[in-house]
Amino acid sequence: MIHLSSSNSRRPEHFAVKSNETMYRSRVKIERVDEQLDPDPTRVIPRFFGPGDEKRLRGIIERIRALDRSEVAELVKGLGRRFQKKHPDLAMIAKSNYDAVKYLIADEDSVDKKRRLLIGAYFTMEYAIESAALFNPSMVPAIVQDEADVGSTRFVMSLRATGEGHISSAVFRRGVIDRDNRIRIQPVSHHSRRLQVVENREFEKQIYQKRLTEIGASGTFTDDVLDQLDTTFDFVELKLAIDAVWESYKYGLRNSETVDKMIAISRANYDLHMPDLYDPSEFVIFPNSDAESHGIEDMRLVQFHSDDGGICYYGVYTAYDGSNIMPQILETTGFHTAKIRMLGGRYALNKGMALFPRKVDGRYLMLGRLDNENLFLLRSDDVLFWNEAELLIKPKFAWEIIQIGNCGSPIETDSGWLVLTHGVGPMRQYSIGAALLDLDDPSRVIGRLPEPLIVPLEEESVGYVPNVVYSCGGMIHNDKLVIPYAISDRSTTFALVSLPELLAELTW
Repeated sequence: MIHLSSSNSRRPEHFAVKSNETMYRSRVKIERVDEQLDPDPTRVIPRFFGPGDEKRLRGIIERIRALDRSEVAELVKGLGRRFQKKHPDLAMIAKSNYDAVKYLIADEDSVDKKRRLLIGAYFTMEYAIESAALFNPSMVPAIVQDEADVGSTRFVMSLRATGEGHISSAVFRRGVIDRDNRIRIQPVSHHSRRLQVVENREFEKQIYQKRLTEIGASGTFTDDVLDQLDTTFDFVELKLAIDAVWESYKYGLRNSETVDKMIAISRANYDLHMPDLYDPSEFVIFPNSDAESHGIEDMRLVQFHSDDGGICYYGVYTAYDGSNIMPQILETTGFHTAKIRMLGGRYALNKGMALFPRKVDGRYLMLGRLDNENLFLLRSDDVLFWNEAELLIKPKFAWEIIQIGNCGSPIETDSGWLVLTHGVGPMRQYSIGAALLDLDDPSRVIGRLPEPLIVPLEEESVGYVPNVVYSCGGMIHNDKLVIPYAISDRSTTFALVSLPELLAELTW
């Protein structure tokens, strides 16, 4: 559900207006906008449902096979009446989930088409992707602005949607900011589609070998597997090479862990198929690999400009498997196809990595918090591997004493790279601040706000995680810094800041 006020009203505020903000005073004013994006439990995607071990699954399949043919036909019709409108590709979904369990059927050829569809449906469930929260937004100008009115900017947002079991996925919204700085979110599609992994994806041997070395999976076994592969290979070819080497007399069970790592690395690097749809709000990137099994978290979306004039979106996010975190990156030129790749290198770690929107001195730059406390500047010749880092900003002020991090990719201005930061203070309160880095030498900090830009208001302090305001990236429009931000890991809203006023505070 999107709450849109008819007047698009704003509330100019100084930070000491509310009783819970008296600790912090700033000369920079913010305008909180009344638009709010709340989690919508009606947005669902179908996913596989496996209620038990193989013995139980076989029992379920046998009970379905025992149903009368006419009953099967009626059940299939009922599925269409009840679920086809929400899931236009229901038959394809059911087939995919049937394929996941058909190995349990010894005489599979004897199962007719309708019964296969029904078996697939019994192993399918709806998952409410944002029933718990819709938060941690990132906002960038759309690549195509042809239809925007004069003085308006079209934008794309990524958000973290969380449902049952606190499993997070990435979802998207589109909108426009008009010449009067009014923000309008386009209506959300009635359909939600989980993007499907391209099964037989290709890999580059050099990059794949580099990743294996980083995770300690190099050695004679992997060398022998790679020797059987061309400079580029697909998943099927990789599996065949692994099986061939495994079956040779030299190797035994001691290499099973290496095989697991080789398969895990391949599954963590995948491509996504995006249907021919014009509305990114239909797209859901739900966890696809073992590394993402417990969530895709806090995508920092950036519109990246290449040296050759090309433009694409990158989105750096955290993959979480329930105990470990791993930074990954999405690349797409406009929501038609997307590549998901694992970030490598000794400094590709921790949460909250944010890519600069262009190269500086011919190199990629990234912000990251490598030690859970300080903000670092990373440099690389390869957007996928990060082996150089230097300390950039330490916690200094009262509102950030526990830790400091970024709130999205740096934004280029004439005065320098504008960085939204987050700090954690007393009572684990998260606030949003700002810093400015030199354009030519981003390792040089020009200025920092001694007080935060946004502190949770009393009504913003209640949610799944109390006392938190947090953003994964803002944008500039008409001399305004537009900051989408999350309210206590629950909902999302917006604030506007005068860019000249903010830069004046950072450069005086």
